Amino acid sequence: MAQRTSPPFRADHVGSLLRTAPLKEARAKRAKGDIDAAALKAVEDREIERIVKKQEEVGLKLATDGEFRRSWWHFDFFKGLKGVTPIETSTGIQFHGVETKHEAIRIDDKVDFVGHPQVEHFKFLKAHCRTTPKMCIPAPSTFHFRQGREMVSKEVYPDLDQFFADIGAAWNKAMRAFYDAGCRYLQFDDTAWAMLCDPHEREESKKRGDDPDKLPEIYARTTNAALEGKPADLAITTHSCRGNFRSTWIAQGGYEVVAEQQLGHTNIDGYFLEYDSDRAGGFEPLRFLPKGNKQVVLGLVTSKSGRLESKDDIKRRIDEATKYVALEQLCLSPQCGFASTEEGNVLAEDEQWAKLRMIVELAEEVWGKN
Repeated sequence: MAQRTSPPFRADHVGSLLRTAPLKEARAKRAKGDIDAAALKAVEDREIERIVKKQEEVGLKLATDGEFRRSWWHFDFFKGLKGVTPIETSTGIQFHGVETKHEAIRIDDKVDFVGHPQVEHFKFLKAHCRTTPKMCIPAPSTFHFRQGREMVSKEVYPDLDQFFADIGAAWNKAMRAFYDAGCRYLQFDDTAWAMLCDPHEREESKKRGDDPDKLPEIYARTTNAALEGKPADLAITTHSCRGNFRSTWIAQGGYEVVAEQQLGHTNIDGYFLEYDSDRAGGFEPLRFLPKGNKQVVLGLVTSKSGRLESKDDIKRRIDEATKYVALEQLCLSPQCGFASTEEGNVLAEDEQWAKLRMIVELAEEVWGKN
């Protein structure tokens, strides 16, 4: 067994990191109008440089910008697409015991990718990264699931087949734009697949005018359209999330409902799957992963609390997963990012870095150092 030299890595992480105190302070000042955009960017640049070095110091072979320039993990990307209108809503997204800010999007025109500020964000990351720079954007399926039919203009898209075709084409342009900027590790962050595992979320999907039984096949087809012509030296992974806001969650349910389509019929190189709690079910759905080069990145270390897991417990769970997937097709990571929104999860920065350092150590112990 050996470490991997291409993404995903044996020790990996999902993407977002806790916003640092200087960054939080600068964003608060910007919101009040006390500093201008250039002053905020200067702080973002400095703090991103710092956390890129920190990721290298703990032994990771990749680095992200921690999503330090974003408020949301997904809306910031969506707002940069043609056809999207940001809107204020009467309620936020309801998690268990807490609610997000009252923001959403509506699709009022043909969807397209015609340049995006996050391409420049990646270029800055790459310029300051000695390891592999990793870029994370929301998955194409996420652009649809929570918005649903009701938030997509029927005048622009009387037929949702064309809507999904345009999503695939837009994400394909995004993939090529990031590749041209030097990106060789791109991740599609996703909540749709995991939400479809929850009976309550399936009912909510029906209320929005969709058929949850048909969505896995539609999402697989749309994802593959986004990946059409993917360069051989570009690794694309996806992360499945049941909700991650201030250490809370939305959905529960094992992957059995979607695993065959998700693992077996999408042309993804690696799947980051949450497995930090009983809400994710067992490892049995991993049997749908084709033998070969695809990887499953087991999210066995929680990002929702600062408690450090037992290494022996993690090793036992990796061993359980090998009943369904060969060890050489497995990697390790936290179950989600540490700050899917700028508010962040309820743990300290030192605890965050301790978890990432432990993942590196565990990967070396399980798969070897070289």
